[in-house]
Amino acid sequence: MTPDRAAGLAECARALAAGEVTSRALVEQALARVESTQSSINSFRVVRAEAALVEADAADKELAAGVRRPLLGVPVAVKDDMDVAGEPTAFGCEGAFPPVTQDGEAVRRLRAAGAVILGKTNTCEFGQWPFTEGPAFGVTRNPWNPEHTPGGSSGGSAAAVAAGLVPAALGSDGAGSVRIPASWTHLIGIKPQRGRISTWPRPESFQGITVNGTLARTVADAALLLDAASGNHEQDLHRPLALRVSEAASREPGRLRIALALKPPFTALPARLQPDVRARIVQLANRLAALGHTVEEADPAYGQIGLTFIPRATAGLAERVREAPFPALLDRRTRDAARLGRLLGGAPLRAARRAEATLHQRVGALFDTYDVILAPTTAAPPPRIGSMLSLGGLATDRAMIAACPYAWPWNILGWPGVNVPAGFVNGGLPVGAQLLGPANSEPLLVSLAAQLEADLRWYERWPPQQAATDAAA
Repeated sequence: MTPDRAAGLAECARALAAGEVTSRALVEQALARVESTQSSINSFRVVRAEAALVEADAADKELAAGVRRPLLGVPVAVKDDMDVAGEPTAFGCEGAFPPVTQDGEAVRRLRAAGAVILGKTNTCEFGQWPFTEGPAFGVTRNPWNPEHTPGGSSGGSAAAVAAGLVPAALGSDGAGSVRIPASWTHLIGIKPQRGRISTWPRPESFQGITVNGTLARTVADAALLLDAASGNHEQDLHRPLALRVSEAASREPGRLRIALALKPPFTALPARLQPDVRARIVQLANRLAALGHTVEEADPAYGQIGLTFIPRATAGLAERVREAPFPALLDRRTRDAARLGRLLGGAPLRAARRAEATLHQRVGALFDTYDVILAPTTAAPPPRIGSMLSLGGLATDRAMIAACPYAWPWNILGWPGVNVPAGFVNGGLPVGAQLLGPANSEPLLVSLAAQLEADLRWYERWPPQQAATDAAA
């Protein structure tokens, strides 16, 4: 482990347990990396330097006493929509927010596993957009190319992991907000089953479409963080049966039937898969076939699923805006969308939520024939910084749908999806593919992702600036 970049999550945990390194050393190195990149990458909204060092010293005492927990002493980051006791939760918004008094359930579980919370990562306002920029914190940049966004809304978490500042981080995914930035930063991004990781102190988030998920450089690390954060508060609305997902990362998936789904779900606005991105997805499909799987083109019967997304997304946003302490500072697009959410929050919202069971049957019918769906995560590579920041509401929607038409249906369904790296386009911009499954299929998706990873070894490639730093070290 060099000071220039974070070792993997599992490697850090192993080295700490073996006495090869101290938690204080790991945390000091991580803090130095964050400080050196805040002016360039700008991945953190809150850095808990003093508190993290205190937590590291406490972890070292436990380690010396023979205590062992899955992540004892390992520094990780969480997105700034998650409560960390003593820190504000601004969720991308402007204003001086008061510190919260208690950890959210996901953070509480990370601490119970022994993790040191290094800080809270940047996100766009209320997590609405596939970029991480705004007047509250400035611009978060993609480590692979600083002229491009790392995506959103978990862009700060993705940038921090991709740049090697921390070994793994939590994000949240309401329309692809873990999978999209994972795609655009060459990471593994797991969007788990709804309720797998608690959203408490909210019983559900954004009318059930938003879940918490994990970002890491390897499948095993993303699964390890998922297991550490998983579990429920007694007042969660969604409480799936417990799973141990990390064990699947070392298990062969068997020969699977895989549906290659290249057609975007219907939206009212046009979306087209860019040819160079399509080529990378097809190349990945060919690798899966070479590994012994049956891969055939087939698309889920999405139908008019988009009609159920808008009421849930905008009504959920209206709830957040109603609670916002500084509403006058919110983006006009946020206020307009919340106004629509208030209009749709009655009968249209109830109808949208009732439709979920029918959608499970209709979309799930594809899993009578296939085990897994392989689909693009995005239709395009990461856009340039600033390209969506100043657009109006409709223009933003057009740009989002053009770039990111593939991820959001799985948020309506509440089912798991895993982004895996699919290669590079346009001279080095990362793109990714989704492995999608039915309810509670995280172990199968993780097993398949790990098999691909062992074949393609995508974790060996680092962003150019990071690679140059390592070579000079």
